[in-house]
Amino acid sequence: MDTTTIQKYGDELFQALQSRQAVAPLTDREPGITIEDAYQIQLRMIQRRLDAGEHVVGKKIGVTSKVVMDMLKVNQPDFGHLLSGMVFNEGEPLSMGQFIAPKAEAEVAFILSRDLEGPGVTAADVLRATDCVMPCFEIVDSRIRDWKIKIEDTVADNASCGVLTLGGVRKNPRQIDLALAGMVLEKNGEVISTSAGASVQGSPVNAVAWLANTLGRLGISLKAGDVILSGSQSPLVPVVAGDSLYCSVGGLGGTSVRFTP
Repeated sequence: MDTTTIQKYGDELFQALQSRQAVAPLTDREPGITIEDAYQIQLRMIQRRLDAGEHVVGKKIGVTSKVVMDMLKVNQPDFGHLLSGMVFNEGEPLSMGQFIAPKAEAEVAFILSRDLEGPGVTAADVLRATDCVMPCFEIVDSRIRDWKIKIEDTVADNASCGVLTLGGVRKNPRQIDLALAGMVLEKNGEVISTSAGASVQGSPVNAVAWLANTLGRLGISLKAGDVILSGSQSPLVPVVAGDSLYCSVGGLGGTSVRFTP
């Protein structure tokens, strides 16, 4: 895909984000689009956000569960960029007006205390480089109409990232077995999902190692202070105004988020 076409689709997705008006799937319009093309489109979209005054605060890992991999017909996760305008703290209500078709995911966030540069990063390296972990919600949102996505669509659309809320409880990951830690997700007071960290690449720590190594092959490193979303441990949960969600992680604690009109 040539540079002009990449810029066109990156600009289109940025405008879709700004206007809250979804666009037709890129894979319908460009049957020959590759994953590499999609990441270049993602970078163009991110650059437009940087030009508008935001800055990068970390990365997210997506497509970490077998169910989603099978749906998108891929055998590895993807990644996207977290920007300053995406970050909300626990207790801040989220207005539905900023989304197109939001869905919530419960996961564990990592805050790095030192740089991580692959290839060759191990789970032990991740634990040594992590300052703390916390429960969090990622609210994914697709700028692709009706969530009719293939892997190239979601990659181009910054891994369908919307916003994230970081829980107030922070702990040292070396004091918790994140693979065995159970997660319970409630929506409006009802339990809708239970899982363990092993559902994410065997452990959320493994997912972060995958990200560091994947970025390392592209000449990119994870930086001290970065927020890393390690991948959903819950199903995607559609939300509307008035909904509230709560997730708890064994040994780590819980966090909540609520949605307003």
